[in-house]
Amino acid sequence: MADEVDPRADSSAPSEAELQDEFLQEKLLGEEGAHPRMRLTRVHIRLGHRFFSVWWLLAIATALGIVLVVAAKLYAASSAGRGFLARHACIPLSPPVPAGMPAFVRWTHLLTFFFLVIIVRSGLQVLADHPRLYTKVHCTPGREWLRFRGPVPTDRVWTAKQDTITLSPLVGLPGGRHTIGVARHWHFNFDILFIATGIVYTAFFFSTPWLHRLVPTHASIVPGAASCAVTYLSLHFPSGASGYFRYDALQQLTYFAVIFILAPLAILTGLAMSPALDNRYRWYSRLFGNRQIARSIHFLVMVSFVVFFLGHMALVALTGFAANLNDITLGTDQHNLNGFALWLLAIALVIAFNVWAVRFSWTHTRVLQRISNLTVGRLMDLLFDHSAPRVEYRRSDISPHFWPNHNLLPDSPEWRALAGDDFRGYRLKVHGLVENPVELSLEQIQAMRKQTQITMHNCIQGWSGIAEWGGLPFTALIELVRPLPEAEWVMFYSFAAGGEGAGRYYDSHSIHDLRHPQSLLAYEMNDERLPILHGRPLRLRVENQLGFKHVKWISEIEFVHHFRERYAGQGGYQEDHEFFGYRDEI
Repeated sequence: MADEVDPRADSSAPSEAELQDEFLQEKLLGEEGAHPRMRLTRVHIRLGHRFFSVWWLLAIATALGIVLVVAAKLYAASSAGRGFLARHACIPLSPPVPAGMPAFVRWTHLLTFFFLVIIVRSGLQVLADHPRLYTKVHCTPGREWLRFRGPVPTDRVWTAKQDTITLSPLVGLPGGRHTIGVARHWHFNFDILFIATGIVYTAFFFSTPWLHRLVPTHASIVPGAASCAVTYLSLHFPSGASGYFRYDALQQLTYFAVIFILAPLAILTGLAMSPALDNRYRWYSRLFGNRQIARSIHFLVMVSFVVFFLGHMALVALTGFAANLNDITLGTDQHNLNGFALWLLAIALVIAFNVWAVRFSWTHTRVLQRISNLTVGRLMDLLFDHSAPRVEYRRSDISPHFWPNHNLLPDSPEWRALAGDDFRGYRLKVHGLVENPVELSLEQIQAMRKQTQITMHNCIQGWSGIAEWGGLPFTALIELVRPLPEAEWVMFYSFAAGGEGAGRYYDSHSIHDLRHPQSLLAYEMNDERLPILHGRPLRLRVENQLGFKHVKWISEIEFVHHFRERYAGQGGYQEDHEFFGYRDEI
C-alpha cells in the first residue's frame, strides 16, 4: 500500500474473506517492534525532498559555532571591531535601574522553572503519540519537516496509534507508550499554574521599578547587544557591573524576549490546537499559518526554553556561580555558598517531585484524572462550551491523506456479517430517555434530511486532516426521538472493541454539543460511501471535540441523564481505560 491512504478509494463492499484477511494482517502486525524507544539517531529533518539525521545538524551547528568564535575573535582584534566595541557599550550606564532581584522575581523565577520542567516532560510525552511535525494541516506521511521515527510503512495500513513511540520515564512524564491522557493532565494543570504565575509576575512587574531593568527603552540596546554577542563569542565576558546591579544589553533583550515573547507564544500556539477554537474562529489559527504550523512553533518554543535554560545556567556558572546564585535565591550581593545550598535543595525537590509524579501517574491515575476534570475540564467548559463550530473549507482543501486510527476493523461477528451483506441488515438502535425509540436502517437514515460539510478533524495525538462528510444532522434525529427533559447526555456504542480489546468502544456527548449545526451521523466521506477504515456504516462528527470522541462503526445510541451512569463513569472508553478528559476541546 502506498504512503498515502486515499479515503475516497474504498467505495465497494469487501468480501468476508477480504475482511478476514485484513483483520489477520492487523493481528499479525502485533505490538512487538511497532513502538520504538525514542533515540536521537531516529530524529530526521526534511530539507527539500530528503530527510537528514539530526546528527548532521548538530555537526553543522558545532562547525558554525567554531566559525563564529574565530570570526568574533578576528573582528574584536581588528581596528573596526575595537572601534565598534568602544562606541557601543555592552553594559549601558544609563538610565538608572534598581539593583538586586526583588522577592516576587525570585519566587516566580523558581516556580516557573519547576512548572516548566513538568510542562516540557509531559509535552514530550504528548509529542511521542504522534512524533511528526508538519507545515500543512494534511499531515501526509513523508511531507513532515521533522520526525522522531522512521518512515510510515508502505506495505500495510498503518494507524496513527501504531506510529507512537516509547519514552523513558527519565524523559517523558509519565513515560511509556500511548500515555497521552495522563501526560495531558500534567501538561494542562501545570499550564494553568504557569499562566497564573505569569499573571502575578506581570502585575508586580508593571507596578514596581523592576520593569526598568528589563524593558528596552532605547534603540541603542540593539548595537549594544551586538557588542555583547561579539564579546561573548570571542570567549570574553563583558567588563563592568555584575548582574546584581545591571544586566548587559544582550541579557536584557534575551530575558525580555523569553518572558514577553516566548511565554505568550507558548500559550497562544497551544490554544491554536483547539478544535473548538479552530472550527469556530478560523482566523485564529491563521495567525500562525495553520494548526500544524502552530504545533511546530509550540515545539520550537519548548526547545527554545530548554536551550535558554542550558545557556543561562552555563553563564551563571561561568560568571560567578556563588554570587549569582545568592542573587537569584536570596537577593543578596555576597560570595558565600548559601544560595548554592538553596539551589541544590530546589533541584533535589524538583527531582523528587518528578519521581513521585511518575509513580503517582500509575498508582493513582484515576485521582489525577478527576483532579484534571475538576480544573482543566471546567476551564475548557468555560472557555469553549458556548462556541458552536461553523468553519468550513473548500473541496480543494481536502487532505490527500487522512490517518486511520484505532482498530483497522471491528472484531465483531455481527459487524462482519453485516459488512458481508453490504449492511443491508444494519439497524441503528436509538433508545434510552426518549419518547420515541427507533431502529433505523441505513436506507432510512439516508432518506432523511442530508447535510454535507467540509471540516477539519483534530486528533488528540496532534495530527489533523480535512474531509467532506455527508450524513444525517443530529438535530434531525433529536427531533425524531424526542428526548425527555432529564436526558442531558448521549452515549454512542461501536461495533469495534476498545483499544485493548476490553469490551466495545463507546463515548458520550452532551445534547448541547449534539445540537450544534455541524454535529451529524456521517455515512459519506469525500462524496463517496464512508470507507471501512473510517467507520462504515455510520460514524459521528462533532466538530468542537477531538477525534477520539467521533465514534466509528456506530451500533446504537442511548440518551441518558449523565455519562456517569455507564461503565466506569468517566465519559467514554478512552476516558475509562486511558484516562482521557471527559471533554477535550483542546
